[in-house]
Amino acid sequence: MKLRIREKSWELQEKIEEKTRYIGKGKYGRVLKMARKPTPEEYTKTLQITGIGIILLGGIGFLIFFIWTQAPGFFADLFGY
Repeated sequence: MKLRIREKSWELQEKIEEKTRYIGKGKYGRVLKMARKPTPEEYTKTLQITGIGIILLGGIGFLIFFIWTQAPGFFADLFGY
């Protein structure tokens, strides 16, 4: 039983190693070689831009929700329904 588990684990290990052996050599290899860690300034700018985008999308979503819930009552009062 133990021998079978050991053989299965070795087979799994070999499959994983075979798949990861060619990571840096395929069509994405050049991109991975050119990639680098961002500087603190780049990271801060990216964080700020992402935060502004999230806040903008949230604001637009809230505005749509507010109009969707308040518009029927507004038009009913306006036209006297």
